[in-house]
Amino acid sequence: MKRYPIFLNPVFKERIWGGTALRDKFHYEDIPSDLTGECWGISAHPHGQSVVKNGQYAGVALGDLWENHRELFGRQEGEAFPLLTKILDANTDLSVQVHPDNEYAKRYETDALGKTECWYIIDCKEGAKLIYGHTAATREEFKERIERGEWDQLLREVAIKPGDFFYVPSGTIHALGAGTLVLETQQSSDTTYRVFDYDRVDDQGNKRELHLQKAMDVTTIPHEAGHCEPKVTNIQEMTMTTFVENEFFSVQKWDVSGVSQLEQTKDFMLVSVIKGTGVISKNNESYPFTIGDHFILPCEFGEFSIDGDAELIVAYK
Repeated sequence: MKRYPIFLNPVFKERIWGGTALRDKFHYEDIPSDLTGECWGISAHPHGQSVVKNGQYAGVALGDLWENHRELFGRQEGEAFPLLTKILDANTDLSVQVHPDNEYAKRYETDALGKTECWYIIDCKEGAKLIYGHTAATREEFKERIERGEWDQLLREVAIKPGDFFYVPSGTIHALGAGTLVLETQQSSDTTYRVFDYDRVDDQGNKRELHLQKAMDVTTIPHEAGHCEPKVTNIQEMTMTTFVENEFFSVQKWDVSGVSQLEQTKDFMLVSVIKGTGVISKNNESYPFTIGDHFILPCEFGEFSIDGDAELIVAYK
């Protein structure tokens, strides 16, 4: 069976904290409004599935491809496609939140997976920050500070800049700050427990629901920072930075600045283009890509060349 890059149409999500960066910086012309917060670039989650736009599988949802053509994914086991790639436009502060692990999600939620995730900071305004972790030493202290509304004392703020990477295991209190554009790789889950939302209201004047008891159940106390030691490898005209490798996913950044010869030996690779343009070539066939594209290099894609001036985020399991 012929193997080729499988390009996908993204799904867009309006959010109270969203903006227009997905249109302005990534040239997506079909964002639904000026409050568009999320691009689900590679998703088989039932809340928003990407659809194939090229080749023999054009028009097929990724979930159906996973269900009926598992050979494209190394015949990996599991009912749910394991990963989800997003681009987030945090035009204003996101709510402070936490996600469950696999065991808790399986027991209490409809999602088959928990949610461990990671962020690559594509761009951010000067002085931008995010929330990563908390200061409570015990569960009792954590609960008391929430009940008293002592958010400034409880939440850990971290200054950020473009190019930063954060690993966010399940159980980690976190939130993106205003003026941040992020590529997120995560387990394929849409389960979020909201802890604090700055008392914001929606267009109906209603505050969004909080999930304090579940958040208290799943939060890691005391806080443990996700371990991340980037490794840099030069491959001909490409620099490959491996940010994280674990049971949930591996995530790399490919800085392409010319022609390089590579081989796809994983079960599959998810690729998102965050800057520039280029082309993948194999067997005298060429597949051009540009900023904002998302595609999958399937199992047994094998040897190929990549050429261009581009930055790509690559994930695999």
